[in-house]
Amino acid sequence: MEALKEQVEEKKKLIATLRNKPWRMKRRLVLLKEAQEFVEKFEGALGKGKGRKLYAYKVMMAKKLIKFKRDFENFKTACIPWERKIKDVESHFGSSVASYFIFLRWMYGLNMVLFGLMFGLVVLPEILMGLPYGSIPRKTVPREEQETAMDFTVLNDFGGYIKYSFLFYGYFNNDRRIGLLQFRLPLSYLLVGVGIFGYSLMVVIRTMARNANEGGDGAEEGEFTFSWKMFTSWDYLIGNPETADNKYASITTSFKESIVDEQENQKDENIHLRRFLRVLANVLITCSLGGSGYLIYFVVKRSQDFAKMEKENLSWLEKNEVEFVMSLLGLVCPPLFETIAELEDYHPRIALKWQLGRIFALFLGNLYTFLFALFDEVNEQLETEKSIKNATDWAFEQYYTNYSSHYNTTDVPPLNVHPADVIRGPCWEDAVGIGFVKLIVSDMQVTYLTILIGDFARAVIVRFLNYCWCWDLEAGFPSYGEFDISGNVLGLIFNQGMIWMGAFYAPGLVGLNVLRLLSSMYYQCWAVMCCNVPHERVFKASRSNNFYMGLLLLVLFLSLLPVIYTIMTVSPSFDCGPFSGQGKMYDVIMETIEQDLPPFLANIFTYATNPGLILPAVLLMVLAIYYLNAVSKGYQNANLDLRKKMKMARDEEKNRRNNKDSTNEVMKDLEDLLPNKSLIPPPVEEEPPPDVIVDKGAKSPKIKPGAAARGVNLQKDVSLAAPNPRAPVTRAPGPRRGPPGNARGPQPGRGRGRGGHPSR
Repeated sequence: MEALKEQVEEKKKLIATLRNKPWRMKRRLVLLKEAQEFVEKFEGALGKGKGRKLYAYKVMMAKKLIKFKRDFENFKTACIPWERKIKDVESHFGSSVASYFIFLRWMYGLNMVLFGLMFGLVVLPEILMGLPYGSIPRKTVPREEQETAMDFTVLNDFGGYIKYSFLFYGYFNNDRRIGLLQFRLPLSYLLVGVGIFGYSLMVVIRTMARNANEGGDGAEEGEFTFSWKMFTSWDYLIGNPETADNKYASITTSFKESIVDEQENQKDENIHLRRFLRVLANVLITCSLGGSGYLIYFVVKRSQDFAKMEKENLSWLEKNEVEFVMSLLGLVCPPLFETIAELEDYHPRIALKWQLGRIFALFLGNLYTFLFALFDEVNEQLETEKSIKNATDWAFEQYYTNYSSHYNTTDVPPLNVHPADVIRGPCWEDAVGIGFVKLIVSDMQVTYLTILIGDFARAVIVRFLNYCWCWDLEAGFPSYGEFDISGNVLGLIFNQGMIWMGAFYAPGLVGLNVLRLLSSMYYQCWAVMCCNVPHERVFKASRSNNFYMGLLLLVLFLSLLPVIYTIMTVSPSFDCGPFSGQGKMYDVIMETIEQDLPPFLANIFTYATNPGLILPAVLLMVLAIYYLNAVSKGYQNANLDLRKKMKMARDEEKNRRNNKDSTNEVMKDLEDLLPNKSLIPPPVEEEPPPDVIVDKGAKSPKIKPGAAARGVNLQKDVSLAAPNPRAPVTRAPGPRRGPPGNARGPQPGRGRGRGGHPSR
């Protein structure tokens, strides 16, 4: 039984270490099959008596648990959406292009959560528990618009029935509680609108922290790059020919990436000419950014003049001039920046970051210019709302006064007016929401048309007209297109920024963005595999996507500012939206604290909102951030020092094994000051040979003259002093009879060597 148990353990050990054996695959498979059959046959027979079945049961359950864990991991991997598509893209275009699609997938997951929050806590309660369509003016199309409410041109401008639906802010009622559940819709609307930013901030920061941990694993990237890629890149579990082709393409692309990195590291250039060209490129790009910002501001101001005119007298271009110009700038400026960036001649990865930063500045300037011009229009609409509200209040007062005086009664019935005939204000929140929805839709249309015309049609022309053309269309103009990483990434980030800003004014915008991202994944994956070719300068992406996440975090912060400004400063419309009737939007929270919470909790919130407590709390957080940052830098420096020490110890071990000189610079300097080989540790003492005379109480034996072992340097190997010229060695060493121990040569003179006492 003991022998059988030992054989089972040996077979288990063989199964566990079979991958490390330098055997052929055929031999590995045969031995693996034999070992598994042996373990299956005899492992359950090791129990004794009644414990035999229990042991067999435990072994069976342990194996089933292992199989379940493996199958569950495979299931989790299979549930990752679009994993195979992204792997195909990565194998043919490199990790830089695949990083865009990974980022797109991450954005889709984030927007799914935001859609669940907005739809589940705002839209769905209003649909199920709120008043139906046509019951109140804000949920009814005005009488003068009903004839054209279903026209395509009206619906295309998000007017008519779309404007008075749950897609926009104005549809929601301002009742504090709705339905049987007494759901507080205005409070939920405000908390969800702000909670979207809070959740997004938490997810972005958490993702950045996880990427930083994944990127900083301490691996040595610069050592033996091509050797590692040559001998460890292939996956021997591949059995599908198509997958093998993809893996071959992936390895080839990986070698190209590493070669480009090595070439960039060894580049020698004229530094003065390069600096001049880079300054010139930045001046040209700055002029382009200023011109695009002025053009956006001019177009928005002009559109406000068009808004005061009759729509029948305006052309399609005049109606959609703002969206058209912003989309056109987003289409034209990135290629222009890329052309100017050729003057700088940066490494592809550094050039990509500069390109992303410039397009980021372009989109940010355009967006904030659009917002500033839009808030001018909001101020004009607020003045119009005030005049309409005053006129409405005056009309109601006249009605009550005339009725009470005519019928001589104070019991005046409410005015019976159909909701479609009620005079209403412009509802500036709906106007802002419609503006953001138009931007999103126009950006989506321009993106898809650009791919269809600029990539697909171009690829068709190059593919089918290359055989009958005057020059080589593939190698020359127009050639196949390359995937624009920087333009697509920045477009995705700023599209998300517009979603964050516009979701407060248009709750349906998040659902629209989910559909956009879903269609973009399939459409762009098809386009990049069908119409594009890999970049001429292939490079690998960073080990983390924190650069993308950093841009996204900045856009999130900049998107939060306009929303917080409107919540805290701008008065809401008086006849639309869940905050109508309030002085400011945040008054909903104060009203809830005063009416629905106990007095002591109200006092706590009042004290917590005191600036005298907020400012010290902010100062404390700043100090905590500074302290944690300092601690983090200290840990980073300690990690670098430990890494250097580990490398030094590893090099010392290699050199000791290969009998080479030390690579430690300190030890080299010390050895230069001392005699040769003086820092070599003394050999281990063993039994002295017969010629050795040992003194009792001495630390080292005394050797007879002429009895040193062969090949032993009696002075250089032992003494730290210089060689003794008074006692030269005049005879050959004797035959080797044993280890030399700490034998010493002839005694040095006074003041030299280690002294004359034998115990030394």
